[in-house]
Amino acid sequence: MTRVTPASIGVLVLLAVIWGGSVPLTKLGLRDFPPLTLTALRYAVAAPFFAVLLRGRPIPSGGTLGAVAGLGILGIACGQVAQTLGVRETSASVATVISALIPVLVVAFAAARLRQAVRPHQALGLAVAFAGVALVTAGDPRHLAAAAAAASVRGDALMVCSALAVALYYVLSVPFAAAYSVVTVAALTSLAGACALVPVSVWELGHARVHATVQGIGVVLYLAVLVTVVGLWIWFGALTRLPARIVAALQYLQPLVGVGLAAALFGERLDAWFWAGAALVLAGIAGTTGGALAAPSATVPPRVRHMSG
Repeated sequence: MTRVTPASIGVLVLLAVIWGGSVPLTKLGLRDFPPLTLTALRYAVAAPFFAVLLRGRPIPSGGTLGAVAGLGILGIACGQVAQTLGVRETSASVATVISALIPVLVVAFAAARLRQAVRPHQALGLAVAFAGVALVTAGDPRHLAAAAAAASVRGDALMVCSALAVALYYVLSVPFAAAYSVVTVAALTSLAGACALVPVSVWELGHARVHATVQGIGVVLYLAVLVTVVGLWIWFGALTRLPARIVAALQYLQPLVGVGLAAALFGERLDAWFWAGAALVLAGIAGTTGGALAAPSATVPPRVRHMSG
């Protein structure tokens, strides 16, 4: 049983800010590095930090180690590569809205795998927040409809595959994080993903050029240290202690941060649709997390808590 506290909510808001900033900063990084290489560099730079964090910690063996590594390949290599390729073939607004399915899928998979109940008003809150994300990223709903009609079916399919892979990676990693530790699972899955990304990056470098600048290196460090190392530590820690619906709902703040930061970095204007969408996101989060601070909540099935004891 874990009580949701203002501190735990604050940490998740911080995570939304860190992860929300990754999208516009990745756009800056792509000026220096091709997309798959940028992703590989992110995890390659994060790898030494994870290796240091693993020192002195028990490491799973045999089939368990293989399962953890497989989750890293699923979520990081497959999920990230599918996302990168999907973004290249569909519109940015459609890609963002499809990616916003990840919190919904996390809640659905957690309900099935971790037996976490979701009440109707909480599901409605997630739906309202999702609608807010659509307004924030696309503006006038007619623009999103037009973009969807013109978008590549293959690009949309890749984005859906990415969302499914990432959500499964998050939820299926929770029992392992409870049995060993959050740091151990985050480190092992990231190291496995980094190894799987190396061949992809080598292939891409044969077809594209790299123009590394101080700005590009700074972006890689941000993505590696803050988004990957710190971000995964906070995320998996929250999933093992709090209901998935709360953890997922607060991640709908990411598009607000991303769009706001993009406006500051690239001179984009925030219109009335952005503010309307932001209001819906906040209302949806309030509806999903309402009452959570007043009552403790079980987050993982009894057998998982026993494994962690």
